[in-house]
Amino acid sequence: MSAGEPDATDRPAAGAALQSSLRALGGTLLSMAHTRLELLAIELEDEKRRLLGVLAWGALAILMGGFGLMFMAVWLTVMLWDTHRLLALGMFALSFLGLAAWSIWRAQSLLKGSQGWMSATLNELEADRQALTGSSPAVASATSRPPAHGAPHDS
Repeated sequence: MSAGEPDATDRPAAGAALQSSLRALGGTLLSMAHTRLELLAIELEDEKRRLLGVLAWGALAILMGGFGLMFMAVWLTVMLWDTHRLLALGMFALSFLGLAAWSIWRAQSLLKGSQGWMSATLNELEADRQALTGSSPAVASATSRPPAHGAPHDS
């Protein structure tokens, strides 16, 4: 046996070490995937809540707009009647229309406030890709997507 060749007794030990390393790598990759899936689930839940909020405010805007139009129609119908009923109907109509306008504004501000679909998950996956490929952030950022509006920038 020459000095450069491994001993036959070292081969099983090297195979066991390789198997142990592969198991550790597999466990790490599985843990990373689990963490990313948890982050994805959290972001989907947040997006669902935001969407339900937008739908609720939109429904309220439609409802208040309908009430406002109804009261405006009643107000125009009774415009020639006695004096104080007009003021009450006009005030109700303006109140409902004001609430409808505020609801529309609120729904629009919720839609504009979105940071982009799953931006945190995409940023974490990009960081994982950079860590696994060993690429520098400057090279990876040239090929990756720009951050979503309102997302934190790496500096």
